[in-house]
Amino acid sequence: MNLSILTSRLHLIISFIFILSFLHGCAVINKTQVESSLSSGYPERTIERNEFSVAKENDVIGRLAVIRLEKGDTLPDIARHFSLGINEISVANPGVDVWVPEAGRRIVLPLSFILPDAPRKGIVINLATMRLFRFKEDQKSLAVSTYPVGVGTIEKPTPMGQAYVERKVTRPTWYVPASIAGAHRKKGDILPPAVPPGPENPLGEYALYLSKSSYLIHGTNKPSSIGLKATNGCIRLYPEDIKKLYEKTPVNTPVSIINQPYLIGQLNGVVYLEVHASVEEQNSVELKKIFAELRKIEKKSARTIDWIKVDEALAEARGIPVPILEISQEVENNEKMIRIRHPGKLYGSPEIPELNMEAWYVLAAELRDATDASRLAAIINHQGPPIPARILAKNDNYRVIAGPFNNISAAKDAAKRLKIDLEIEGILIEPVRN
Repeated sequence: MNLSILTSRLHLIISFIFILSFLHGCAVINKTQVESSLSSGYPERTIERNEFSVAKENDVIGRLAVIRLEKGDTLPDIARHFSLGINEISVANPGVDVWVPEAGRRIVLPLSFILPDAPRKGIVINLATMRLFRFKEDQKSLAVSTYPVGVGTIEKPTPMGQAYVERKVTRPTWYVPASIAGAHRKKGDILPPAVPPGPENPLGEYALYLSKSSYLIHGTNKPSSIGLKATNGCIRLYPEDIKKLYEKTPVNTPVSIINQPYLIGQLNGVVYLEVHASVEEQNSVELKKIFAELRKIEKKSARTIDWIKVDEALAEARGIPVPILEISQEVENNEKMIRIRHPGKLYGSPEIPELNMEAWYVLAAELRDATDASRLAAIINHQGPPIPARILAKNDNYRVIAGPFNNISAAKDAAKRLKIDLEIEGILIEPVRN
């Protein structure tokens, strides 16, 4: 394919991926608002992201935090390091480029969650928030583990209802369903009847098989899909998160799969509202239920709901718990976001091998805009299994190349995946021979 045509197509691909998968509204974060909501003192080195304890009368766990971005960061890498889904971090930070965010900018880490309105036992998965909760109760408090998940697509949604963990398997073999094999065949991707454990296996290293036939909670070889509607109905976790869940979840653990885009909770007498449905997605019947519940709380507490804040939360739908009752100065100070130091290395971020002129490469694109090239390289780097990609400047253009690969067969396999996954017609680059 002519490179000028390829460049044009790639602009469309980048725009399509960015808009369809990650944009959740056009609002831009008010930087002054973020600065004014920060806690005083020095940045913390870390923050709890998975394990919480909550008193039985409370419904809110965690704290909001902020981090200053550095050059080369992507939101998927920040999200994975802090055990967040890409949907959570992108919705909480509207207007921030997912793949090439502005270095030096502070972004919100939405690490505060309202527990779903469901029995607090076993595993509860809220499809609307794309988050899993595992409960363990003692006499005085409730231990809660929570992890972001990938869920079923609109065409193949994850089914709601009750189930239980029927069996557990480490290093599972994936037996390819006929429907999935057929869909891949149409794209020219012929799958084998079974995929053994290893980097090509989409189930990852651990799997919890549910009593709902053919549905699993499992790991993944595509970490950047966590927080997206990207599966064939199964529940998908980061590799490091499924390992922890697997170890603490016995067979016969109950599993409840729900869909609650509007969450109301209380913490120490303060009422919070968390919204995960954009204005276009909001359901009038569900909204009536929410307003009725809020009026009930207002009447019972004899305190006034801040209805302006309710309207703002519904309009912004940032997936962050918002206090909607008048609050004291002490509570307001506790609401301040924690500042987190940027780690030396983000967990799970792609590592690009050194340039090797004796290896095979694949030319993915030649672009005139450096930001477009950085964005495409980042997208390729976050494929699963990984395909390393880098940018090489040539005159006024920027070449995005994938590799290195040890042989022509590996380079052809990578080119095939770029074609199937991203509709990129890659061009093989032969090694430089002395």
